[in-house]
Amino acid sequence: MSNARDETPDIQGKRPVDLQIVRLAERQHGVVSLRQLQALGLGAGAIEHRIATGRLHRIHRGVYAVGRPSLTRKGHWMAAVLACGPGAVLSHRSAAALWQLREDGWKTDVTVPGDRRSRGFIKAHRARMDPADITHCDGIPVTTVARTLLDLAAVLDRDQLVKTVEESERRKLFDLRAVEAVLTRNGRRCGTPALRDVLAVYREPPPTRSDLERDFLALVRRTAAVPEPHVNVRVEGFEVDAFWPRSRLVVELDGRGYHTSPRVFEADRARDAVLQRAGYRVIRITRHRLRADPAGVLELIASMAS
Repeated sequence: MSNARDETPDIQGKRPVDLQIVRLAERQHGVVSLRQLQALGLGAGAIEHRIATGRLHRIHRGVYAVGRPSLTRKGHWMAAVLACGPGAVLSHRSAAALWQLREDGWKTDVTVPGDRRSRGFIKAHRARMDPADITHCDGIPVTTVARTLLDLAAVLDRDQLVKTVEESERRKLFDLRAVEAVLTRNGRRCGTPALRDVLAVYREPPPTRSDLERDFLALVRRTAAVPEPHVNVRVEGFEVDAFWPRSRLVVELDGRGYHTSPRVFEADRARDAVLQRAGYRVIRITRHRLRADPAGVLELIASMAS
């Protein structure tokens, strides 16, 4: 039975409890759980009445969209987490998608502490989570980036894992110490050997700039299809690493240890923008990319510098 606060409209014509539901849904991407509705004082009859009148729409058992049944992608993720109960967090491919590291799968991945089974569009993973491996992103309980990488190491092939780690670095979300801590806490998980293998390159001492330039020029000289560039010359007032005047192509070599400062990172991108506005094409190549995919780097340079 509804209580008095549920029956007395406020000046806007809405009952206070409905306003609470709306505000809660706004914080949760449009969804609320049965437990949360009960905590607001709603009984079974009040909930059924709101479903019948279109104020609540069932998404999963015990989870409802408020106001309208359509949800955003984040709304569906939040609904899946709520459907799996207390302690559940978005994980694996879905967590990676929330962190913008790779695309989501066709099911929503959720890690649960108890015995929950996969159902419908929810794929449940059972695991005891260390509190240090859990955070929130845009209000959604989710595994940290470091824990997400470990979970993905168990379900992705090596190339996919490498690309995901690289994307986390590109987005300034990669923290080697945090990943090492996750591996220490979860040393027996099946993805541990694969992730340690991918991380090997990040544990190596950073190469010097001369090392990068030497390796890059050696790669370019492997084929007659790519003319040799001018090295360390000034273009539009900036010193660039490699330059092909005829094709107006600039290549900058990014090595770990040179571009780790946020200030330097932003300055490099501002410089790239100036060069691009002046009609130059700018490519940035990392040491890791040069080593991991030399054929791809050479193909890219050949297609732009010839």
